[in-house]
Amino acid sequence: MKTDFLVIGSGIAGLTYALKVAQDCPDKKITILTKAKSDETNTKYAQGGIAGVWDKSHDSFEKHIEDTLIAGDGLCDKNIVEIVVREGVQRISELIEWGTRFDKEPDGDYKLGKEGGHSEYRILHHKDITGSEMERALLEAIKKYPNIELITHCFVVDIITQHHLGYLVTKSTPDIECFGVYVLNLNSNSTERILASTILLASGGNGQVYRSTTNPYIATGDGVAMVYRAKGRIENMEFIQFHPTALYEPGIRGQSFLITEAVRGDGGILRNANGEAFMKRYDEREDLAPRDIVARAIDNEMKVNGTEYVYLDCREMDREKFMEHFPNIYAKCKSIGIDIFHDMIPVSPAAHYSCGGIKTDEWAKTSIKNLYAAGECASTGLHGANRLASNSLLEAMVFAHRAYQDAMKQLSIKKNAYLHALEQIPEWNAAGTSVPKEMIVITQSVKELKMLMSDYVGIVRNNDRLQRANRRLDLLHEETETLYEKTQVSPQLCELRNMITVSYLIVKGAELRKESRGLHFNTDYPNRSEILQDTIL
Repeated sequence: MKTDFLVIGSGIAGLTYALKVAQDCPDKKITILTKAKSDETNTKYAQGGIAGVWDKSHDSFEKHIEDTLIAGDGLCDKNIVEIVVREGVQRISELIEWGTRFDKEPDGDYKLGKEGGHSEYRILHHKDITGSEMERALLEAIKKYPNIELITHCFVVDIITQHHLGYLVTKSTPDIECFGVYVLNLNSNSTERILASTILLASGGNGQVYRSTTNPYIATGDGVAMVYRAKGRIENMEFIQFHPTALYEPGIRGQSFLITEAVRGDGGILRNANGEAFMKRYDEREDLAPRDIVARAIDNEMKVNGTEYVYLDCREMDREKFMEHFPNIYAKCKSIGIDIFHDMIPVSPAAHYSCGGIKTDEWAKTSIKNLYAAGECASTGLHGANRLASNSLLEAMVFAHRAYQDAMKQLSIKKNAYLHALEQIPEWNAAGTSVPKEMIVITQSVKELKMLMSDYVGIVRNNDRLQRANRRLDLLHEETETLYEKTQVSPQLCELRNMITVSYLIVKGAELRKESRGLHFNTDYPNRSEILQDTIL
């Protein structure tokens, strides 16, 4: 199969890019691949909202830029921060034009929320399901374009580069190029070759490498792992953001229900097992401190008190306002016997967002030619060592737009040699492989991986834990690669392989960073280094 523009992922980044290309190039084919249903993305589960300088009478670009730089703890690329903040409002306006319904005040103005790390009210939201509403609007919008094809249940196994043509990158051919992807089509149960002259990776995050995460089951770091295998550059993977307040449900593993930060923005108070409002002991901003500070504070309170959770106290919040803003949170708590106006909500940190990823430039270009990346799988320089709340959806849209702009420039200068190379790409070769005899081998390895990452590479780290994690990852890697070589590909095996690669990148990044900064805290190096540097792998 051939297509003009190939998009991996159907979240806000992938859909935004596809829409813009389709509008500009009605004669070109745009193909979107997603490994699950069209709306099963990290975007869908974004509760809080999207940040933007909407009310310029009280807010300013300068304030939003400063808040982002402070949260990023010295590692943000200031040029990128300015690009995202200044271009972001126009991208939000486009979302509204495409049909996204943000909450409004009675007078028609948009309701603006405030979350940890923000100095002003600037978060646009749709109740407590903002991401789901944005996803709905974008999926409706792409239906208007017959040149967009969205293929569900199509798992990307690997990106195709020169080594599939039988030659290596050398000094005479220094650039790695991407020609397309190999995919496992779950509808036909066959592994296929899809070729394209321009590819956007918008494959989402990697929270599933941890035992407890707010991410959906699809968030297994596939894009990052594929680019690393293709010798692309990966950046700052040690900076994993743990959301401070995931709903604690005994025995629940996998995807945790998120209690959005906006609840604390509206007055929710964190309390420990003794009922003490403890955040004042950790930061002058108390419950509205940035997420890394709040998550470490909760982690410490849990360890000191020997508990598996703390409490979020919403009992004094305005009932009508809460029901209007957070109806799904109220319903979820009610379903497990918690009346939030009489009972405190048990919460604990869960893996939430990866600030690192595939290194990109200001046009979303990766180190591999013809390959762009946007959304959570990318490391743009916006977040630095810690993401400011509600900046991620904004970032995804800004860089999807910039990838589109650059792709339009490149469209007219594709070389004949490149098009000729596409003809030489071989089909997938599964000769000598067999159907796996026992799935338990894969599922047990996944459990082991999640356990070691949660226990050794969590909110607080040290050298001994990281070394233990590395040794166990080496063994898992060896076992899984042996299985991969002799077994027919399956989503479960490919996801395990990708999760092991991503876990290695997180651990290796953590080992290389000899300091504590932002989301990375190592008790053996408790202070910040005077040298600012990114971790490139």
